[in-house]
Amino acid sequence: MKSQNRKISLLARVACLWLTLGFSGFSQTPSHPNILFILSDDHAWQAVSAYGESRHLIQTPNIDRLAKEGMRFDRFLVNNSLCGPSRASFITGTYSHINGYYNLQNCRFDGSQPTYPQLLQKAGYQTAMIGKWHLETNPTGFDYWEMLLEQGIYYNPPMIRDGQKVKHTGYVTDIITDLSLDWLKRRDPNKPFMLMCWHKAPHRNWEPALRDLDFDHDRIYPLPDNLFDDYSGRGMAEHEQNMTIAKTMLLKVDNKVGFTLKELTPEQKKIWDAYYVPRNTAFLEKKLTGRALTEWKYNRYMHDYLACIKGVDDNVGRLLKYLDDTGLATNTIVIYSSDQGFFMGEHGWFDKRWIFQESARTPFLIRWPGVIKAGSVNQDLVANIDVAETFLQVAGAPIPNRMQGRSFLPLLKGNTPAGWRTAFYYHYYEYPASHKVRPHYGIITTNYTLVHFYKPEVQGKPLKAIAAIPNDYWELFDHQKDPAQMRSVFGEPTYAQVQTNLMQEVFRLRSELKEPPHDNPKSYGGDDRD
Repeated sequence: MKSQNRKISLLARVACLWLTLGFSGFSQTPSHPNILFILSDDHAWQAVSAYGESRHLIQTPNIDRLAKEGMRFDRFLVNNSLCGPSRASFITGTYSHINGYYNLQNCRFDGSQPTYPQLLQKAGYQTAMIGKWHLETNPTGFDYWEMLLEQGIYYNPPMIRDGQKVKHTGYVTDIITDLSLDWLKRRDPNKPFMLMCWHKAPHRNWEPALRDLDFDHDRIYPLPDNLFDDYSGRGMAEHEQNMTIAKTMLLKVDNKVGFTLKELTPEQKKIWDAYYVPRNTAFLEKKLTGRALTEWKYNRYMHDYLACIKGVDDNVGRLLKYLDDTGLATNTIVIYSSDQGFFMGEHGWFDKRWIFQESARTPFLIRWPGVIKAGSVNQDLVANIDVAETFLQVAGAPIPNRMQGRSFLPLLKGNTPAGWRTAFYYHYYEYPASHKVRPHYGIITTNYTLVHFYKPEVQGKPLKAIAAIPNDYWELFDHQKDPAQMRSVFGEPTYAQVQTNLMQEVFRLRSELKEPPHDNPKSYGGDDRD
């Protein structure tokens, strides 16, 4: 009898210990996964080494780790390739004509509309946004937020913390990561969290961290095959744009143009000048012109831009290390993406805006231990408008009917649902600022891009710049035969049926997505800010 009582007592103590550990474990491992969403600004997929771009521009080992341990999306698209509008679509799951954020010129984000931060917060998540918001109004749906002022600056940036202006000393990518780590350390461990660590880099003016000024040792970068594109085989929009490296890009040779050196401390400026002044002096002595000058500008652009990306990659590594060290990695979804793609000299361009692949396609890598098979690659058409629905499904939160994307949770588990999209609708508005890229809409499929450069009809009196746009026209590109999108085949007899089918799909999607027949006058920008 005594032996039996001892066994019962021992079992009771073990059960008590198990319940205690179980309860404690729950506080550290929420029933729903944590979400860490790292977003950069203007990071081209060509500049993520996990994508294997042929020029091998840079190694990004920390970002690549998410591909090795999770899933790489090869056809992740944005609906409007511009910073603010894409960010608005990320958080609302809607197109610009629904969320009201069309451009960078005259739009302000309505924070009262449903967003995934608000809905996750209601579902019990602790939420934070740190870094570049760029939506003109204060963030909503966050327990904590600290954002850069507008575009933000690279050195010693002022920020707004829960409505109060604060000033930081240092490099912006490091600061955003420092603040993110600080928040993770002081968050409530009894709640799942959703942290948006949103970087300014590598948005221009492409100012590298001082430690990375000589990261590439004056490498001469391989030129894209179409750096000197003459835009033959395409229409007026490609000819009239104002975003070429040759003509549009400012020279960064006098330590003033293109650099916010007024923001540097004397100590920072000393290191900066020690690197750039000798190189700028050597450039000026050569008096380059023509193609040689364009090649020099391309190489300076690659150096500065890629050095900024190195800073982002290093800081992604810092965040991943913290998750590893604290045991949070096992129950945290980590995403790395950009608000859109970017031209790295292709077609002679920098910037974004176009429906073309360098612009509309953006990097997207995601890790979720125990759910996503390590080293997975997804080829489905997935987009920024799908992110909100996915986060909400993961959290078990309701998805508003107004959202226009679709949760890609099944894709993360290796299953493509029946009826997944085979064509993605795109619409860009902002004109003429900042690079005179004409308004256009169209669709992207596996094999084709169909685009309509149109003469907008707006409600009320049109802007003078809009009224001056010539008649509209269409272009069609065959991805299999022309992956660089160098020649439109629209109107060619052999593509007649393809063209008809794609045009029908464009108009079907416009109807399904509730695109109005006439654009909102606020969708265009008349000045020349970026």
